[in-house]
Amino acid sequence: MTTTQRVPPMPAERPAGGLLPRSARGVDPAGGPRRVKVGVIGATGYVGAELVRLLARHPNVELVGLVGRGRDHDPIFGIHPHLATTDHTVHAELPPVDAVFLALPHGAAAALVPDLVAEGAAVIDQGPDFRLRDPDDYPRWYGFEHPRPDLLDGAVYGLPELHRAELLALADAPLAIVGAPGCYPTATVLALAPLARAGLIGDLVVDAKSGVSGAGREAKADLMFGEVNESVKAYGIGGHRHVAEIEQELAGVTAGAGLDPSANPGIAAVDFLPHLIPMTRGILSACHVRPTRPVTQGELDELYASTYAGEPFVTVVASPPATKHVTGSNEVRIHVTLDERTGRILAIGVEDNLVKGAAGQAIQAFNLVHGLPETAGLLQLPLAP
Repeated sequence: MTTTQRVPPMPAERPAGGLLPRSARGVDPAGGPRRVKVGVIGATGYVGAELVRLLARHPNVELVGLVGRGRDHDPIFGIHPHLATTDHTVHAELPPVDAVFLALPHGAAAALVPDLVAEGAAVIDQGPDFRLRDPDDYPRWYGFEHPRPDLLDGAVYGLPELHRAELLALADAPLAIVGAPGCYPTATVLALAPLARAGLIGDLVVDAKSGVSGAGREAKADLMFGEVNESVKAYGIGGHRHVAEIEQELAGVTAGAGLDPSANPGIAAVDFLPHLIPMTRGILSACHVRPTRPVTQGELDELYASTYAGEPFVTVVASPPATKHVTGSNEVRIHVTLDERTGRILAIGVEDNLVKGAAGQAIQAFNLVHGLPETAGLLQLPLAP
């Protein structure tokens, strides 16, 4: 997987429809830095806050509008005190923008997107409404009929490491809709993609753990400190919603490698069990794989090194990583090891669920869609301790 960077073009002539192509929006005729006009709908939650934190310091973004339910000219410091110095306010309506990030509950974005794209805005949806390609998956996994299934075929799953070319192609496409991946699928799919490409997933069990911020900011009794502290809880037993993404994307990797679906029998019905653990940020996804054939540690090392060579935000590490190693950053760290006693492969992925698992990854996709450097606004190092 290699990184492709685009050089921002010179200002383009407006097409007949009156809208500049995305690759030319925000270009300063005087030669200054590009400043793409961006808005956030759903700015009051944790993901919305991370979007504001990162976009406010993005060198090529002018953050022109924040929207929150029931808000009207509310100073952001009253909602997110740590963002007080940005001097932004949260409103009820969005001004004209070149691109909009949606951080909304499932089902809410699908109703807004048609009007947004009709106005020419690129849409990066942090929710699930444009992640799944098959409209029949929405009632099964999310409990609603998709209102605009005609838009699903043109939406791009926003995992740059797997869909970079498709994201780049949106720069001058008539419509640009990005379905940003879920937090669990990001760490899980990146940990497993090299094995899927090699046809090595015979059987798969994923044991994943997330901090409480992944459950959102809404007050819930089972997320109170007294309930979460000093406790670990499994949930989503028998079919967590993110299974649909994991199976879809691993099948796509298999097909992209020119393999028959039967080459990776373990991805047809992924056994996925998430856990809530008493920390604020972070996801660790431990993927237990029974390979389709015998492998060596050397073969695995070469497979992962070649897959992620040149990737700006994926690092393959020699020792099992901790979630604290990536806190506050857009990084994913991956470790793969062969258990010679059992013959199983263990692939571990860690991420900050609010950055690479949400806002940071969405901005990474935004950069590609607008012909910007992929790493723009995302080079923060992890925080420690």
